[in-house]
Amino acid sequence: MNLHEYQAKQILASHGVSVPWGEVAGNGDEAVAGAEKLGGGLWVVKAQVHAGGRGKAGGIKVCKSHDEVRSAADGMIGQILVTHQTGPEGKPIHKVYVEEGFDIVRELYLALLVDRDSSRIAVIASTEGGMDIEEVAASAPEKIITLTIDPASGLQPFHGRRLADALKLEDDQVKQCGKLLASIYRTFIASDASMLEINPLVVSGSDDLVVLDCKFNIDDNAMFRHKELAEMRDESQEDPSEREAHEVGLNYVKLDGNIGCMVNGAGLAMATMDICKLAGGEPANFLDVGGGATKEQVAAAFRIIVSDPNVQAILVNIFGGIMLCDVIAQGIVAAAKELDLKVPVVVRLEGTNVKKGKEILAQSRLALTPADDLSDAAAKAVAAIGGDA
Repeated sequence: MNLHEYQAKQILASHGVSVPWGEVAGNGDEAVAGAEKLGGGLWVVKAQVHAGGRGKAGGIKVCKSHDEVRSAADGMIGQILVTHQTGPEGKPIHKVYVEEGFDIVRELYLALLVDRDSSRIAVIASTEGGMDIEEVAASAPEKIITLTIDPASGLQPFHGRRLADALKLEDDQVKQCGKLLASIYRTFIASDASMLEINPLVVSGSDDLVVLDCKFNIDDNAMFRHKELAEMRDESQEDPSEREAHEVGLNYVKLDGNIGCMVNGAGLAMATMDICKLAGGEPANFLDVGGGATKEQVAAAFRIIVSDPNVQAILVNIFGGIMLCDVIAQGIVAAAKELDLKVPVVVRLEGTNVKKGKEILAQSRLALTPADDLSDAAAKAVAAIGGDA
């Protein structure tokens, strides 16, 4: 689950991290009221969307008067912000964050994330803050440093010193860096986060380290432990299909291809996507119905897949263990009849009750193409969309 910037900063502040003062607003009047509460003569109005690249897309405005604050807020709220991370569909802006202006001396980059290769939390840092880290990695990879934290020993003082040295911090900034790293590490662990990105982390005119912007992602599998975080979820920022899948207990991620995939098991789903590409096709989604999907969940999976206008064929790949092939077959038939499917459907079933499942499909008299194995299924799905497998 992703958090908005203002939500992430509230959590960081509660753990002792230095962040600028700010106020959330839903219209121009509220934005002006926020600016008045903050005081001063310089404010930054930021669109609150779950995407980076807001500044380049016009989602961040520096304002020097209350009229400019009102104009910036009214000009953003209710609009769709399109950045390089949102795709052409963009993200809706329902709120803005009005933040006090800051005297910036240096911009740095700092992130914590779960590194599955090392089974540790990794600290990624760079002196090149304020720009996309992907650009830095491509143009100057030597300017990115990585530290990993052993879960057995946890964060140690030397991590802070190494980070400060990598960021070329001096004097009191070194001490601040150690405290900052300890605070964000504590926040990361306590929140069951999967990623916390601070870009930029700035050195202010008063020599303080301040989190100027950040992204915060929470592991969905841990949300049952964090009801207070679950209440921060903004469904308007999520893909409607992914949201529907989540509500019915399916694991779905929309992709850019044209072959919809419905599979049981994450590993098998990944293998199915790979073989689709090997056969010359492009998967339109990752969809894992899990090991115990019901007939209703299978029907919901079909609805979600065909809601993508790019889908030209559907490949169903089920290996029945706990999952029964006849239950899957019943769900496929029910969905095909309910939705009046216009796209070809290729079905590969294997495992528990496979004979019964194939009989159900054959007796349905629907235009369903059976496949003997996964390679055969992928080839038939590619052929169904006019490809050459």
